[in-house]
Amino acid sequence: MIQRIGAILQKELIQLLRDRRTLAVLIFTPLLQLVLFGYAVHMTVTHIPMVVVDQSLDVQSRAYLDNLVSSQYFDITGWAANQAGAAQAIDAGQARVGIIIPSDFGTRIQQGTAEVLFLVDGSDMFTSQSAYNAANLVAQEHAIQLKMAEQASQGRPAAGLPLAAFVRVLYNPDMKDLWFVLPGMIAILLQQECVILTALGVVRERENGTLEQILVTPIRPMELMIGKALPNLIIAMINMLTILAVGVFWFKVPFQGDFWLFTGLSVIFSLAGLGLGLLISSASENQRQAQQLLLAVNMVSLILGGTFFPAYAMPQVVQWIGKLIPVSYFIPISRSIINKGVGISFLWYETLALAAFVLIILVLAARAFRQRLD
Repeated sequence: MIQRIGAILQKELIQLLRDRRTLAVLIFTPLLQLVLFGYAVHMTVTHIPMVVVDQSLDVQSRAYLDNLVSSQYFDITGWAANQAGAAQAIDAGQARVGIIIPSDFGTRIQQGTAEVLFLVDGSDMFTSQSAYNAANLVAQEHAIQLKMAEQASQGRPAAGLPLAAFVRVLYNPDMKDLWFVLPGMIAILLQQECVILTALGVVRERENGTLEQILVTPIRPMELMIGKALPNLIIAMINMLTILAVGVFWFKVPFQGDFWLFTGLSVIFSLAGLGLGLLISSASENQRQAQQLLLAVNMVSLILGGTFFPAYAMPQVVQWIGKLIPVSYFIPISRSIINKGVGISFLWYETLALAAFVLIILVLAARAFRQRLD
């Protein structure tokens, strides 16, 4: 019995070592998971982009802003003239938090009744939670410092804390989980379905030998690629509309934006997924290799695409890697249209980047598919 088991073991090891591509994917995937989770996954978000409306412009307001930045929870990325300008910067994705410091801030500090207002982007789960907690924490710490300084100067205890922070969560004031999850879920499911259906469908036909039978007909490779992609695109769009309808009508997630704009951009994003699936099919010898590559692509998309963990909180190199994934551009589009209700004027960068990605990935997929057929 041991001899027979040994023979089977030897045969399997030889077969595995010969299939170097599958072996590389099997070894590389766990390492990739460790690196991604180590660098990208952070439950507490720091360096949150913040736009400032400082109507006071005095020593007290500058000291407070310095405390916010030195806490490393916030980074000042822009300035606005009023609250509407801060909200517009958040709508455009230029900042995740806005702070409004009133014109009488310095006077109110002396009187012990100073107040500031934080506007927090409620379309991003970890950002909104971290910003909410950090805004209150830094305000309390700054107020304690001011109180201690007053006690030292007057030689007697000061009454109450001289500063209070009020946090307003935009787009999701009750911070409901499903309002955060639905836009990212639609993006991830759209990409997964398009990539999986296309990649496994082509590899399955190659293994069964039916692909070569189709090629002896007058059908050209590009026509074959389009014909195989369109049914998958239709299925993906049906599933997207189904998920969206259940989320909006059953779970009462508000859809704030233009439905037709969202549908059109979803089609463009789905084309990117189809092209990615064709690339994977061209790089795979069998369904096992295709499944391993799909696992790696879906894992990278889920972690680096911004579905749960904001990209700006990741190291710069990891952010660059994330920009090579189409879902990184569609998740901001999905959240902005569904949660914020913004139009194309705020989404032109993501739309152009996604369109460019579609053109590049489809050209590469067509060439790789043609070379594989040859």
